[in-house]
Amino acid sequence: MSGDRPRHIRFLRILPGLILAVAALASAQTGLVVVEDWSKHLVGAKGIPDGWKGQNWGSPAYDMTVIEGSPKVLHLKSQNEGSTIVKEVKIHLKETPILEWQWKAVALPAGGDSRKKAADDQAAQLYVTFPRFPSAVRSRIIGYVWDTTAPEGTIVESEKTSLVTYVILRSGTKDLNRWITETRNVYEDYKRIYNEEPGELGAVSIAIDSNDTKSSAESYIGKILFRKP
Repeated sequence: MSGDRPRHIRFLRILPGLILAVAALASAQTGLVVVEDWSKHLVGAKGIPDGWKGQNWGSPAYDMTVIEGSPKVLHLKSQNEGSTIVKEVKIHLKETPILEWQWKAVALPAGGDSRKKAADDQAAQLYVTFPRFPSAVRSRIIGYVWDTTAPEGTIVESEKTSLVTYVILRSGTKDLNRWITETRNVYEDYKRIYNEEPGELGAVSIAIDSNDTKSSAESYIGKILFRKP
C-alpha cells in the first residue's frame, strides 16, 4: 500500500484541474456557461457570497443576502455606500457572446446619473471586465446598469474612471418591482464601443451604490450566464 500512495497523491493534486477541464468541455458542448445561479448558496447567507471577491476600495457594507425563490436570488441593499463583488471567469465571446441575466430594482438612488461624477450611483449593475496589462490602467470594463435618470440606450464613459463604459439598459421607475430578463451580445457591444475585436473576458461583477447621492438603493439579481446566439 505504501508504494501506491504517491500515485494517489498525484491524482489528488491533478483532480481539480481534471474537474475544471471536464466542466469546460461540457460548457463548450452545450454552448452555455453559467456564471452564477445561487443554487449552491445557503438561504440567508449574508455578505460576500462564496466564490466571489470583494472590492479593494472605499468602505463597502456588502448588505447582500441569498434569499429563497424559484430559483434562489441575491438581494442587495445600499445606504450611502457602494459595494462590488467580483467573480473571475474565462469567457470566449466568439463561442458564447450572449450575456443573459435576471434582475429587479426596488429602490433607485435619488438623483443618480451615470453621466455625472457627482451622481454616479445605480441600484443594479452588472459589469464584464476585459483585463489588459497593466490591469489598473488598461483593462476595459462594460457596465450594464439600471440608472435613475440617464435615458435608456445611453452609452457613456464613466467620469470617475476611463476604464468603465456604461450601457444604460433601464432607467427610472417604470419597471420597478418587476423581474426582467436581459440579454446582451457582449461581443457586438465591445466592438461597437472600442472599434476592435475583444480579447478574453476575465471577470463578471455585481454592484450597488448610493454614496455619491447620499441616498439608498435596493435590488435583486438572479441567474447570470453566457450562451450561444
